[in-house]
Amino acid sequence: MRVNAYAAPAAGQPLAPTTIERREVGTHDVLIAIEYAGICLSDIHTVNGDWGPQPFPLVPGHEIVGTVTEVGSAVSRHRVGDRVGVGCMVSSCGECDNCRAGDEQYCREGMVGTYAATDRDGTTTQGGYSTHVVVDADYVLSVPESLDAAAATPLLCAGITTYSPLKHWQAGPGKKVAVVGLGGLGHMAVQIAHAMGAEVTVLSQSLKKQEDGLRLGADHYFATSDPDTFEALADSFDLIINTVSAKIDVSAHLGLLAVNGALVNVGAPPEPLDVNVFSLLTNRRSFAGSMIGGIAQTQEMLDFCAEHGIASEVEVIAADRVNEAYERVLASDVRYRFVIDTSTLA
Repeated sequence: MRVNAYAAPAAGQPLAPTTIERREVGTHDVLIAIEYAGICLSDIHTVNGDWGPQPFPLVPGHEIVGTVTEVGSAVSRHRVGDRVGVGCMVSSCGECDNCRAGDEQYCREGMVGTYAATDRDGTTTQGGYSTHVVVDADYVLSVPESLDAAAATPLLCAGITTYSPLKHWQAGPGKKVAVVGLGGLGHMAVQIAHAMGAEVTVLSQSLKKQEDGLRLGADHYFATSDPDTFEALADSFDLIINTVSAKIDVSAHLGLLAVNGALVNVGAPPEPLDVNVFSLLTNRRSFAGSMIGGIAQTQEMLDFCAEHGIASEVEVIAADRVNEAYERVLASDVRYRFVIDTSTLA
């Protein structure tokens, strides 16, 4: 079926209206009428070619919320009329050790991304800046009705990207957690860590978002541009979640960790990060990374957010403002996530 979409024709080129072909609904598929599609910094890096060559023309978007309009004959988990979501992956091998353990995002055969990936049938996946998508039912999430649809959309990437490491490194009562950056990822990490019961500190370049950070659940807020911050907070944290997609002084941030503490990168800067090994040796610190979560954990995250009233703070836009939104994201001029109303694509 042909559907309306917004696509990048080539690296670094503005997105423009187009139509794309969606496959017919198969036995195990779900057809979703998309209502909202979030704009992630990953979309911008991808279409700008920051992460290498891409299969253009390309429709970005891996934060998708919509309504089921058709299901395949073997699908029992989702029904027509259900509110559902699709995140960063739409397939995996399902058979390797990682997939069987519920870590499909680390599939040894390579997970299939929601866009810019080669699907199992050899076609290129196209993302959520469109009116409809067909997805294997096993990779479709149930979005609780208590969550506002637009505000829930970024949970499919920003929410799970921060929930997964917080859960893995056991953020909770008695733990001190720092969040580097209060942007699309950071404002989710603060809310989730607070709901888990951790003592939460925001580390941002300046104090201009301090009021927001405290309102979202942070207990403390410090400016990393102030050199006294690194002295005052030395050896303090059990866990630091770095959400920024730009270079930071990794060794300085490692110096903020207590014994056995971990600095976990979820932001993905295009350039390498430098690490002084002696910063790791002291206090038996770890420098790690984390990438989204498996399907079961993503559903767990959605249910957790619904239970605790957690959602993204969003600015809903029409599709024809996508290029403007990209410029504003790069200028850090959004609080805290753009979401496309895909009815404007009709």
